[in-house]
Amino acid sequence: MNVRLCYHDKCFDGASSAAVFLRFYRERINPAAVFHFTGLVHRASQLFTEDMFDGDENVIVDFKYSNSPRLTWWFDHHQSAFLSPEDAEHFRRDQSGKKFYDPTYKSCTKFLATIAGTKFGFDASPIAELIHWGDVIDGAQYPSPEAAVALAEPATQLALVIEAAPDPELVARLIPYLAERSLKEIVKLPFIEKHLGPLLERHRRSVGILKERAQAVNGVIYFDVSDLDLEGYNKFIPYFLFPDCLYSVGVSASAVRAKVSVGSNPWKEGAAVRNLAEMCERYGGGGHARVAAISFNASEIDRAREAAREITRILRT
Repeated sequence: MNVRLCYHDKCFDGASSAAVFLRFYRERINPAAVFHFTGLVHRASQLFTEDMFDGDENVIVDFKYSNSPRLTWWFDHHQSAFLSPEDAEHFRRDQSGKKFYDPTYKSCTKFLATIAGTKFGFDASPIAELIHWGDVIDGAQYPSPEAAVALAEPATQLALVIEAAPDPELVARLIPYLAERSLKEIVKLPFIEKHLGPLLERHRRSVGILKERAQAVNGVIYFDVSDLDLEGYNKFIPYFLFPDCLYSVGVSASAVRAKVSVGSNPWKEGAAVRNLAEMCERYGGGGHARVAAISFNASEIDRAREAAREITRILRT
């Protein structure tokens, strides 16, 4: 039995969700299954191709829905989970009992573990640490901006490596370890350690860069780091630098995309009234009500900047 497990790449919640599914499937469905991993990223071009789903079972976790008849399992918690109304209707008609969606969950990791436990009898207690941190990191449930930026915990250091390491195979290699080992053990693995030191130094520099470039006006922070190698910057730095601000809008770029990130200050959540997912959907993006993003082709940096400036103007008014 070959299982193709697709997950949100460069994302702690995506990797953790994949690890929870791996352990659940081997314990409750088929212990002899052979897993093959595919990381998915949001981009302006086509997200799915039919040849992507080449397993006997095909799975997507923490990513948008596909209406492919070859997709057998799906778990997601994003408000913008469906590419079209037709996809949403396709999901609603599904009778397989293997596709699940709930945007009220802070993380897909906790959502998947809960469904696996209540519906399939899975015991998630051996990986409770992973589930806890998946919920903290993806749900921005840190006690303070300082805690979110300090990266003092193994989980936050691992999240940095997952989001910013240049090795495209790293997350796929990491997922089986997440399913079995403690986070303290994992950050000491040689293929993690070799990235961690340089990335921590890069993180420290990025705080200074954002301090220089960010403009805070009417409670909204705007910055553009698209000319630098900073796509995986820590999204809490703006609120660490400007704790009284409510929203942030950032432009970044990589070899595969230009990206606009839009977020709200999790330590002022009660004051946030804009639905950021809906705002980003107007430009082909999406996410959650409190944090969302838009991906453009790598050559469309001017479009990304224009969208970011428009969103900033709206939020500032």
